[in-house]
Amino acid sequence: MKGITGVVKKALGEMEFTAAGGAINWFPGHMAAATRAIRDRVKLADMVIEVRDSRIPLSSANQDLQSHLSSKRRIIALNKKDLANPNIMHKWTHFFESCNQDCIPINAHSMSSVRKLLELVEFKLKEAISREPTLLVMVIGVPNVGKSALINSIHQIASARFPVQEKMKRANVGPLPGVTQDIAGFKIAHQPSIYVLDTPGVLVPSIKDVETGLKLALAGSVKDSVVGEERIAQYLLAVLNTRGTPFHWKQSNNRRMEGIQYESEEMHRFSLNDLRPKRRPPLPNKSDVVYVEDLVTQVQRALYATFSGFDGNVEDENDLESLIEVQFEALQKAMKIPHKAAEARLKVSKKLLTLFRAGKLGPFILDDVPSHN
Repeated sequence: MKGITGVVKKALGEMEFTAAGGAINWFPGHMAAATRAIRDRVKLADMVIEVRDSRIPLSSANQDLQSHLSSKRRIIALNKKDLANPNIMHKWTHFFESCNQDCIPINAHSMSSVRKLLELVEFKLKEAISREPTLLVMVIGVPNVGKSALINSIHQIASARFPVQEKMKRANVGPLPGVTQDIAGFKIAHQPSIYVLDTPGVLVPSIKDVETGLKLALAGSVKDSVVGEERIAQYLLAVLNTRGTPFHWKQSNNRRMEGIQYESEEMHRFSLNDLRPKRRPPLPNKSDVVYVEDLVTQVQRALYATFSGFDGNVEDENDLESLIEVQFEALQKAMKIPHKAAEARLKVSKKLLTLFRAGKLGPFILDDVPSHN
């Protein structure tokens, strides 16, 4: 996509996602220590569950660890499948299968989904190993792919299966210097005994492709403060425009675009703190749901109106940049943010990103499925 690439580079200038020497230092020292420790401990693992974000199945892979994982039994767990486009998800599972790579889309908050993952783990290990009394399964992934949620669900399932068990002793696995006191382990099966081990989320120290870095930032794997909410929001708008998403909203949500609300699903999963100016209870009440859904409607209307009235070419970086500027103004009105507010553009960006990450703008997969040679 020529237009989106141009806008991204123009907006970010010479910014690079590098550990040192670039405009942004986003690879803390503890991640370097964690990466070294994980490399050492991967050698002990009989299997690895690599958690990735379903919206970025390739971009959310830690490339620095791939060479260490290629020789291991591995299952790629594409988490947050509820936020990914189901019409494309099956293409990704087919792609991984064609690469002889076990892959399963999951929702880490769903016990039934996590049980299916664990069933696959047990099947693959029992299929491959018959004599080992104890097997170790490591869970790895970059930050914010839902690894902690997965571990919590595994812990609940493990506690139900083996109520008396405790965390594995540190000596069995070893500490992660500067990160955690130990790697937590939970027993999930017996004969053979299978333990699932957690590890910290770590990123690569350098991302050469700026758009890959922006995808990670948009999904929340890189802190907003590192890249800047406005830059990430600009990238999101570029994606929506080059894909013609506002037209898809109009076609699939005709009634809601005209002002009729729809019911929200599983609202309790998402933090709505950035979507309301006043303090609220932890769980959203009915008025919160109405507020968010009305906000979604107004945002989609604003983006549809600006996109449908656009007579330029989204593949041209200058035209696309002009459209995005108009859309920021339209979103500010739609979100009822005062024009005199000093941080109006930042507030627009934060609200837009929150809606996207909560899945309120629809399911997306940002990576393109690689074509086979």
